Amino acid sequence: LADIIISTSQKNLYLAPASAVLAAAEVELVSVLARESRLKQALSKLDGDYHFILIDCPPSLGLLTVNGLVAASKVLIPIQSEYYALEGLGHLLHTIERVKSSLNPNLEILGLALTMFDKRTILSRQVVSEIEKHFPKKIFKTLIPRNIRLAEAPSYGKNILQYDSWSKGAWAYKNLAKEIMHRVR
Repeated sequence: LADIIISTSQKNLYLAPASAVLAAAEVELVSVLARESRLKQALSKLDGDYHFILIDCPPSLGLLTVNGLVAASKVLIPIQSEYYALEGLGHLLHTIERVKSSLNPNLEILGLALTMFDKRTILSRQVVSEIEKHFPKKIFKTLIPRNIRLAEAPSYGKNILQYDSWSKGAWAYKNLAKEIMHRVR
């Protein structure tokens, strides 16, 4: 893992980017002993080198995501302000409980971050209302808006702070980062 970590243009921010090799990892992990703990084992070699390690898991609930949950101490759940996201959230919460009960008893949900929020639509407001009703202490106050600048940034190979740090989306992510830091300290 240490061999693939790269520095970024952001001070003290490093990445271990995905590659074509990772695409085949799920299939290869099926027959590996302790397959759910492979990422945790790899990250243990970096212990003490970083203040925080963020693991961006795929939206599926396969072995790669389970590895992320086993390696993590906290889970930040981004959820789109759309109907099917609520259904997916139920499946994810069930997976988190299964991982917590058998593989990582210290795993806890840090919070839910609502994304692609459009205050003009009834659906977005209903999704927020449902999440607030069921997870009043877990939802972050900052709502990430549906924003064209957020959608454009990846196509230029940039994050939103590099692409347009003054956009509504960038400000929302900055505020969310402050909320996250407040909760983890």
